[in-house]
Order: sequence, then C-alpha cells, then structure tokens
Amino acid sequence: MKNHRTIKEDTVYESTVKKSRFICSLKRTETEEEVLQFLESVRKEHTKANHNCSAYLIGENNRIQRASDDGEPSGTAGVPILEVLKKNELQNVTAVVTRYFGGIKLGAGGLIRAYGKATSEAVKQTGIVEKRLHQFISITVSYHISGKLQNALHQSDYRLESVDYTDQVIFECIIDAEKKDAFSRDIIEWTSDQAVIEYGDHAWLEVPVEM
Repeated sequence: MKNHRTIKEDTVYESTVKKSRFICSLKRTETEEEVLQFLESVRKEHTKANHNCSAYLIGENNRIQRASDDGEPSGTAGVPILEVLKKNELQNVTAVVTRYFGGIKLGAGGLIRAYGKATSEAVKQTGIVEKRLHQFISITVSYHISGKLQNALHQSDYRLESVDYTDQVIFECIIDAEKKDAFSRDIIEWTSDQAVIEYGDHAWLEVPVEM
C-alpha cells in the first residue's frame, strides 16, 4: 500500500439547519465488511432518524467508492458526502450523516450544502493524518566519529530514536522509506564511509496534515 491520508480518529459532529439535525459520524474502515458493520451500528443508534446517508472510500487509489442518499432526493446527500472525502484525499474512511427532519424543507441545493458541510466540519474537527511507510535503520560507528554523526543527525530532518553505547556506538533511526537511499548517502558522507548500516523492519507511522 502507498502512503495515504485518513482521518486522525473516529469522530461525531452535529449541526442544525432550519431545525433539522445533521449528525456526521466518521470512522476508519479498511474493508466493506467493516463499512457495513459501521452503517448498521449507526442505524441502530438512530432508529428514529429520517435518513442515514453515507459514503465511503476503500482501498489503494480508492478503488471502491460508494454513496447512498437513503431516501433523500437523488444526488443531494451521498454524493456531497463522498465529494468531501475525495476533496480531502482521504482513504479507508466511511462517513454517515444522520438527519432528523425539523419540519422545514431545504430544497435540493440546501440539502447538498447541509450534507456537505456536516461532513466537512466533521473532518475538520478530527483532523487528517498521512500514513507513511517508515523503516528502522541502525548505524554502528566507533566512538571517535560518534559525536560528529550525532550532531549531523540532530541538525537533519531524520528521526533519531536512541543511542546505545557498547564497545561501539549504535544509533537507532526511523526513516521515511522513500528517503532510505538519501539517508544512506548522508551517513556515508558524514562518517567518511566508516559506518555499518543495518536495515530493519518497516512500520506505518502517522504524520499530522495541516488543513
């Protein structure tokens, strides 16, 4: 899977438009089975609601995209919700906007704005993170060049996790996988090619995205 954006955490946002309540529930979902379970849980929680409209994006490059108006006029609910998710470049996310009708009709344009805004505000409330593939890398050097290497790492954008002192000095780093080659070149340069570089496991880390 490639680096991708998703919501920081599951959230619920509520707004009122002309006495109608719009409640947007956002959840991370990686399979359609998880989506269906989430949709069912929202419906059970809001059994007296007039509509539970939804949209979701699943898989790499959002290969699965679905939207549901759940009884609202065609194109006034599910599509606006989906467009907000796509505009924010999210992946593996489901949004359900529950509506309790307040007695005042909003018209097609009003519905599109209400469903879109509820979703947009929910995304803004929770925030967005980018899940980036990282790699653990160990660099072993002798004591006489460890100080120079540590200074270089501190002044760089690389993430130094720990330093272990044995008969030699071991620097444990977590590096953006896409920067692996550049990192290796920098280590060779900073140590005059006197370091032993060992590549470890990969891990997905979440980096906040400014909105």
